Amino acid sequence: QVQLVESGGGLVQAGGSLRLSCKASGRTSSGYVVGWFRQAPGKEREFVSAITWTGAGTDYAGSVKGRFTISRDNAKNTVYLLMNSLKPEDTAVYYCAARYGSWTRTNVYDYDYWGQGTQVTVSS
Repeated sequence: QVQLVESGGGLVQAGGSLRLSCKASGRTSSGYVVGWFRQAPGKEREFVSAITWTGAGTDYAGSVKGRFTISRDNAKNTVYLLMNSLKPEDTAVYYCAARYGSWTRTNVYDYDYWGQGTQVTVSS
């Protein structure tokens, strides 16, 4: 199994930037896909972005495409989500998730392992 810990959340003004990190531990020698999801109060948990083991394959939700960038450093067992041009509607708890596999997934139910989440608040 894989254990995940998110960090980097906080309070930022609209138009600002923030970089989230997802540190993995456990059985990290096998290839795994990592996805980022977010959940705002009263809303369903929604897909944000995902990345393959090699980093060659990435996927983004339409609402964040062009503003967010996902990357990973396997030597550090860490996946990053760089968020630029943040908007108040980006406010949510952000979670990273993982599954063993070769390609990205966009559904919450496709992921087996989850972090505890990190709060991102964007003020206007």
